[in-house]
Amino acid sequence: MSKEGKMNCGRRQLIVATAAAGGVGAVTTMVPFLSSMLPSERAKAAGAPVEVDVGNLAPGQLLTVEWRGKPVWIFNRSTEMLETLAKLDDALVDPKSEKKQQPDSCANATRSIKPNLLVVIGICTHLGCSPSSKFKKGIEDGMPPEWLGGFLCPCHGSSFDFAGRVFKNKPAPTNLEVPPHTYLTETRLLIGEDKKGA
Repeated sequence: MSKEGKMNCGRRQLIVATAAAGGVGAVTTMVPFLSSMLPSERAKAAGAPVEVDVGNLAPGQLLTVEWRGKPVWIFNRSTEMLETLAKLDDALVDPKSEKKQQPDSCANATRSIKPNLLVVIGICTHLGCSPSSKFKKGIEDGMPPEWLGGFLCPCHGSSFDFAGRVFKNKPAPTNLEVPPHTYLTETRLLIGEDKKGA
């Protein structure tokens, strides 16, 4: 091989070695950068499902838990409360919840997997205030005489029935959101995952 051929071969080897070293350096630099884009352990925990024991929740009782930084209401509706739902369709914006503020497992008249247990995010769909409970009928709870019970947003007056459905002529555009959830057992609820319930 000529002297010039040996030099060209040496240059090629040097170029290949330099490119390989550069590639290793680029990968070494990219690993910490890409790792920083993964969610932190705290962020993973904030979005993690929440398990709740609902075995001691009496009819008419409301339990609030936190999921993803939001209040989630678990409300055990009495038979009387459930009976009011069918009477309100004409007064509601979206009585059949066709705007999909709930998982398919809750696409029914009660907006729940178990008819008595309502699980909703307790944030008004208007501007994000938290509605308060107005469970008593009419003037007993400072509401109009025709009020059958439900929730009232204190910020702008949006009202919701016992299924979290919004009444007409109120600022809130949609029903309260039902988060994904499933039942692990008869009394253990998992908020944040939507699987076929027990």
